[in-house]
Amino acid sequence: MIVFMKASHYFSAASIPNMSRRSLMFSSSSLISSEEERQQMSMAAPVLSGYLLRKEARERGTSSSQTAATSLSMCKDLVVQNALYTGNLEEMKKIFSKGFPNDMIIQSQGGAMRWVTNGKVRGLWSLTYEQELTTPLHITAGRGFTECLRHLLLRGARVDLAPGGTTALHEACEECQQECAKLLLHYGANANATNEDGQMPLHVCTERESLECAKNLISFGAVVNGQSLDENDTPLHVAARHGLQEHVELYLQHGAKLNLQNDEGHTALNAACSQPQDSGSLDRYTRVCQLLVAAGADIHISDADKQTPLHMACKNANPDVVDMLLNHGALVNEMDYGGDAPLHNILKVISYKTDNEPERIVQALLNYGSIRVWPGALPKVLKYCCMSPRTIEVLVNAYDHLKITEAWTEAVPPELFQKHQEFYESLFALRQTPRFLQHLARHKLRLFLEGRLHKVVPKLGLPTFLKNYLMLTFKDFVH
Repeated sequence: MIVFMKASHYFSAASIPNMSRRSLMFSSSSLISSEEERQQMSMAAPVLSGYLLRKEARERGTSSSQTAATSLSMCKDLVVQNALYTGNLEEMKKIFSKGFPNDMIIQSQGGAMRWVTNGKVRGLWSLTYEQELTTPLHITAGRGFTECLRHLLLRGARVDLAPGGTTALHEACEECQQECAKLLLHYGANANATNEDGQMPLHVCTERESLECAKNLISFGAVVNGQSLDENDTPLHVAARHGLQEHVELYLQHGAKLNLQNDEGHTALNAACSQPQDSGSLDRYTRVCQLLVAAGADIHISDADKQTPLHMACKNANPDVVDMLLNHGALVNEMDYGGDAPLHNILKVISYKTDNEPERIVQALLNYGSIRVWPGALPKVLKYCCMSPRTIEVLVNAYDHLKITEAWTEAVPPELFQKHQEFYESLFALRQTPRFLQHLARHKLRLFLEGRLHKVVPKLGLPTFLKNYLMLTFKDFVH
């Protein structure tokens, strides 16, 4: 039994292929009550027509969208849905045969749950699954059922239909179904169509496996510098944000603009640096940032909060990106609107970024002339950074002498003291022991070369161990 909704009537048919779309027979058992019909129509009609009107108005004008909205049928038959969702080509050929409507709306239930009012009992709310509007074309394209998709297209299914606010091409690209995406494009799918969120298909290529989809889109005329309607993101922003090196290379080869800013003020480089990164993704984002900088990305552009790529790379604790930005002239003491320099950003995140080697960032910033922490604030810094002894080591070695008090020892929890006992014993021993003359000489030379240290030291012809010592290489104890 196949159940449709057209205009304001529900009807059924047991033998659809041999029947005209507008002369379907129905039995009394298939009718629903007029009250339930009115309730369901009042819920379904605004959603269906609203999606269609917004989509079609962008491409063909209001009048054509009204025509599309009124000419579609809604299918809730589980047999039809099962054939589509399982990619059963033989069943689909039986169902979607001559005389059967190819462009129908399927109202699937799933995903997030939401609270809705119960129309029969006033004031009562119930929890139900969110309903989504889709079509056979969307279902098959998103699941990679290429032959099923081909059958629907050969039967005349409209390739750019978007009842749920997104086209089948968006679905295919988002799910990395490259063959389906290519097939849709060959059948005339709009490579620059926008979805409900104002994104073109290139904007939803967010996985490494979507590279072939992106290539096909560009070959069929996708605008590589097209900006999304809501955020003004370009595909390059999206690829950089997701750490997609090959996508970035592809877009750059096709003329992507490096320094376009989105609504947050982010360029693609800002987007890559600002994305949270765990230790496993650092290399990906490093390669993306290297590509962008090598292509000419401006490392000094700040976002709406006046945060530069260096601020963001420090906040996300990517030491290789920080090194690269500093090597290309990033300003180590630039302040954002909150008054934070890059050093502040890295010190704030050390407690949960220890796997990212945050001590390397602190070391690099100090070697490039970063401002230092006010000595009186060091006990507080120790409290929040004590799980990274090397960070504490490099900070302490930036001073000629420090007043170690009881507050220092209280700042380190017993379990961390025990775990890093050798280091913290050497640190707290400074309460009774002055710093070595060797350290004092290092400190004096560092002050003299402040801001130039990274340029001068490599040219001095010093032994490697002495160069490393001047550049605050880690020893895992303080002397």
